[in-house]
Amino acid sequence: MKKLSLQHLIAYAIVLGGTVVMLAPFYFMFVFATHTNTEILSVPPPMWFGEAFLSNMRLLLDKLPYFWHNLWITFFIAAMTTALQLFFCSLAGFAFAMYDFKYKNGLFALLLATMMMPAFLGMIPTVLIMTVLGWLNSTKALIVPAMVGAFGIFLMRQYIQSAVPKELVEAARMDGCGEFGIYWRIVVPLIGPAMGTLGLVTFIGAWNNFMGPLVIMRDMEMFTVPLALRALQGTGQVPWGAISAGSAVAVLPLLVLFVISSRRLIDGLTAGALKG
Repeated sequence: MKKLSLQHLIAYAIVLGGTVVMLAPFYFMFVFATHTNTEILSVPPPMWFGEAFLSNMRLLLDKLPYFWHNLWITFFIAAMTTALQLFFCSLAGFAFAMYDFKYKNGLFALLLATMMMPAFLGMIPTVLIMTVLGWLNSTKALIVPAMVGAFGIFLMRQYIQSAVPKELVEAARMDGCGEFGIYWRIVVPLIGPAMGTLGLVTFIGAWNNFMGPLVIMRDMEMFTVPLALRALQGTGQVPWGAISAGSAVAVLPLLVLFVISSRRLIDGLTAGALKG
């Protein structure tokens, strides 16, 4: 067996240390979900699982009677946003990758420039527009503005350029296939890794979105899970056990989704860099 060098040992130690630091919050979230407030606030805090998960869930549902509905609202917004992003971003990426049109490079550069702008700059205009449309306190106000994004178009354009030969598209045109038919029947089946990557990133981002629901939603019934759990901190003594239990329930679908899709995520991100 080959002996590891000092450099390799240091590298492994750094990676292991980084892994521990990154996973520690998740671990303690699940641990605290099974302990009472008194135990959580004790010194030192509990390091292993307890037996108070069910009582914490009862407290959570008592203080947040709409929790399961909040969870459904969160899933609905994330799923709809993901589906729309996959369709419109792949369609726009197909256009930028396969068509030549006037001002194409300038438009793409402008699109990339929008990625440099902080998201909060568009918060006030978005709220004003949603107020005029009468969409405040509605899921439409969170889904429609997020149904297409610059990152998604960029990722799809890069991946389509590297994965879809232009000769294949030209051959389909010569066979009489329409432009949307080329996109749907030829391009979409070839860009599965990129679609998986964008879908995973979009779903997680929409699921964890806090600022959008904060300025759009007005009623507790329409809150997303992050906003509903944050509201618990304004109910007198902060029920950290209940908040941890709700966070654990909310994060489980994301962890399962990430474990299932992590390989496709890596494949999509690396393959999109093969061709600029």
